[in-house]
Amino acid sequence: MNAETKASPIVVLGAGSWGTALAILLARNGQPVWMWGRDARHVAELSAARRNARFLPDVPFPDSLSLTSDLPQVLAVARDILIAVPSAGFRATLGLVAPHVGSDTRLVWATKGLEPGTGRLLHEIVAEVLGGAIPTAVISGPTFAHEVAKGLPTAVTVASTSEGFAAHLAARLHSSTFRAYTSADVTGVEVGGAVKNVLAIAAGIADGLGFGANTRAALITRGLAEMMRMGGALGAQRETLMGLAGLGDLVLTCTDNQSRNRRLGLALAQGQTLNDALAVIGQAVEGVQSAREVLHVAQALNIEMPITEQVYQVLHAGRKPRDAVTALLNRDQKAEL
Repeated sequence: MNAETKASPIVVLGAGSWGTALAILLARNGQPVWMWGRDARHVAELSAARRNARFLPDVPFPDSLSLTSDLPQVLAVARDILIAVPSAGFRATLGLVAPHVGSDTRLVWATKGLEPGTGRLLHEIVAEVLGGAIPTAVISGPTFAHEVAKGLPTAVTVASTSEGFAAHLAARLHSSTFRAYTSADVTGVEVGGAVKNVLAIAAGIADGLGFGANTRAALITRGLAEMMRMGGALGAQRETLMGLAGLGDLVLTCTDNQSRNRRLGLALAQGQTLNDALAVIGQAVEGVQSAREVLHVAQALNIEMPITEQVYQVLHAGRKPRDAVTALLNRDQKAEL
C-alpha cells in the first residue's frame, strides 16, 4: 500500500454491524477512518465505549477509527466514501452526500439489494443521484460482519468500471486475513448480493421444516441457476455469479445461522409470523424486500425464478411455508439445463 492510500481518510456511512466491521478493518490496517451515523446520541455512545455494544460488543475500536454525526464536516476532509446502510436507506444517504461531492470524490458501497419500489440496481441509483463523473465501486462477497471484525480469514470482490479505483480499494482493504479480488462486472456483483438473500430465506424455510441436507444442496444449486438466469438477462458475467459475490455469498447465507435471512426462514417454518420474526432478529433483513423486487424484475424480463416466487408468496401473499415447498416439488419435470 502506498503512502497516499495510508494517509487519505475514508468515511464509512452507516454505524450498523457491517459498517462498523468495515470501519474496524480499515482502521486496523493503519488507515485514518471516520464512521458516521445519523443518530448523534448513538454515535456519542459508540465514541465513549470505543466499541459497538449492540452489534459487535467484543471488538474494540482501533485508535485510528473516529466517530461523527456531522456529515458535512467529515466529507470536507475525506475523498473516499463507503456507504454501508440497508438498501431502504441507500437513496436517502446518497441525497445527503450529493451536496458535498467534489471533483475528486470516490464512492463505494457495501449495500446489498435492489432499490425498494423500483427494483433498480444500486449503481443506477448512484448515477441518477450523483451523475456519472466520479469513480464508483461496490464491495460484496461471503462476509459476516462479526467474522470480519474479529479478523477471521475473508475474501470479497471489489467491482468497478474504474480499474484504478478497484485496485485502490483492494489495497485499502487487504490484510493478512482479508483478501479483495477486483472485477469490472458491477452488475453481476450487485445481482448476486440481492438474489442470495431471497434464496437464504428459502434455505431457512427448508431446514426449519426438517427437510435435510439433500434438500438444502438442491435448493442452493437451483437457486444459483435462478441467480445466473437473472444476471444473464441483465448483462452480468457468468463467471462473476460463480465467484465470491455469487456462489460464495449464496453458500454462506444459506448454510450458517449468522445469516439474518436464513434465520428468518427458520422462524417462519417454525410458525412465527413475519413481523414477530423480524422483531426478534432486530436488524434489517434484506431478503424480505428483495423478494418482491427480484420477482418483479424476473417477471419484467420474462424469466423463471420459481424459488424466488415461492419465497415471495410466503412473505407477502400469506402462503404457508410447507405449501410453498409442495408447489416447488409439483412443478412439471424438465431438463436441468
